[in-house]
Formats: sequence, structure tokens, C-alpha cells
Amino acid sequence: MRAVILISGNGSNLQSIIDSSDKINLKICCILSNKENAFGLIRAKNAQINFSFIDPLLFESKLTYDQELISIIDSYEAELIILAGYMRILSGPFITRYFGKILNIHPSLLPKYPGLDTHQRAIDNRENEHGASVHFVTKKLDGGPVICQELVTVESSDDAETLSSKVLKKEHILYPRVIHWYTQNRLKLIDENTVTLDGNIL
Repeated sequence: MRAVILISGNGSNLQSIIDSSDKINLKICCILSNKENAFGLIRAKNAQINFSFIDPLLFESKLTYDQELISIIDSYEAELIILAGYMRILSGPFITRYFGKILNIHPSLLPKYPGLDTHQRAIDNRENEHGASVHFVTKKLDGGPVICQELVTVESSDDAETLSSKVLKKEHILYPRVIHWYTQNRLKLIDENTVTLDGNIL
């Protein structure tokens, strides 16, 4: 299945997807970044995958920026858009155009802790469990229906950095697994709140 991946940073989840791509029936057509110095672009170059930095400063609005993304994505005839540490909020028209075709991974057990600083917030609230979630993207920020989650135990000795490391290891297992479900046509986004796996509501 043909996919475009959007990144903003280091790209460790990107690397796990690249490493798994043959096993999960994924053809990564292009990697796009809104940050010129994103290390994920070096990962793309090393893997000999097409990549591009799209400079937000060259566009007058989020909408015109996303229209450029749409043009690139459509030029590759992508069937799936994967967000891997992409730190821009997608516009409504972008999400509508690719409804049911956008996956995101988030470092918390959604619906807990949408947004940023999830690990510190979990520690501050003395959570016993934390983790990562893969969900379909809808117009509600980090609010699309959750597909699958991985849990970690929050130890009393954990700080945001150690907790992040534990969660990231789970992310690298979780994201390729869910992407594979999608490339096997097992996952479907029915509406803003409902997703099915093998025809069963999750």
C-alpha cells in the first residue's frame, strides 16, 4: 500500500516503520517535514526514500500550506497518510479529503492527556499506568477513535525522560502493527467516533 509519512523531528517512529515496511506491505512513497533540520529527513535519505522539507513560512495560511501537502500526496497516489511526530495541526479540508486514511500515534492512553507534555502530566497526576495510542485522525485534536494502545507501568523513580523512553519502545512495536492492519484492509473508520477491525467495532 502506498503511503506518505509526515514528520517534524527525530523520526524514531519513522525508522521503525521503515524497518518494518516490507513485512507490513507498506510502500513509503515520500517523507515530508515542516522542519528543515528534522533528523527524520536524514533517515529518509539513508533509506533512499523521496523526501522534502515544506517551509511553512512560504505560505500565507495553514490552509494554503496543507493544499501544497495535498498536491504532493496526490502526486504519489498515496492511499495512507501516516503522522510520525508531526507537530502541525492539520486543517479541516485536509482531514476531510483523507477521512479514514490518516493515522497518528500519541504518547498517552487517550483520551487522557491529549496535546503536549504527556509524560510529565502523567507523573504529576501520579498515574500508575501510561502508554501510547494509535488513532484515526479526525477534526478533534488527538480525539479520533483509538485503534490500539500499549501500556507501561509508571514507577516512583520515573521522570519524564525515563517514562518517555519506556513509552517510545512500545510505540515502535505498536505503530507498525496497526499500520499492517490497515494495509491488510482490516481497519475502517466508520464515522468520527467509530472504528472497526475485521468488521467488529473497537
